[in-house]
Amino acid sequence: MRLRLDDIQKTFTGRTPAPIGGHRFFSVLVPLIERDGVLYVLYEVRAKSMASQPGEVCFPGGHVEPGESPAQCALRETFEETGIPPGRIRLIGPGNILYGYANYTLYTYLGVLDYEDYLQARPQASEVDTLFLARLSDFEEQVPQVFSEKVYTEIDADFPYEKIGIGRDYPWRVGRWDIPIYEVEGRIIWGLTARITGDIIETVRTEHVFTGNKERN
Repeated sequence: MRLRLDDIQKTFTGRTPAPIGGHRFFSVLVPLIERDGVLYVLYEVRAKSMASQPGEVCFPGGHVEPGESPAQCALRETFEETGIPPGRIRLIGPGNILYGYANYTLYTYLGVLDYEDYLQARPQASEVDTLFLARLSDFEEQVPQVFSEKVYTEIDADFPYEKIGIGRDYPWRVGRWDIPIYEVEGRIIWGLTARITGDIIETVRTEHVFTGNKERN
């Protein structure tokens, strides 16, 4: 089959773009709980038996399955990991999107839970060691340690440099990856979870607060 212009036009006109190459999509929920006028964030501690990132603090979430939206994924994964049904979660809306260097995209959603639902949560033991609440103000009141690390391209030894006309000293692009670290009540929250938490605070400060000041003026 030889492609014709008509084939290309019919295929790409109005088409929804998809990733080029292997790419994974994930979605997490940032659960918020207000109790006695204090705003808390709910976190999970991953089970120590998990093959990936055992014992780390995270948000409920996981891989977006075929046919579901990122929002549906966040609610489904929250139910599977905590036992809190989607009907007990009031979605506020999407947070910002994190584009990872390892061929993945992470969607974030903010949702509100009742404190009673947190008390009645039944974490999935194979995935979650425990749940805990942290005051959002504890994150607001500290500046996290941030380590900006380089991400390099590692080229296999059999790569055909000569065939494509470049040398082994070719300047492959180097990325950077920020790793923030918070310490809250003796717990360490770092990496993606810390980035998402800090981004929520910064987004409110720069967008809502700034807009509110403009309106008051």
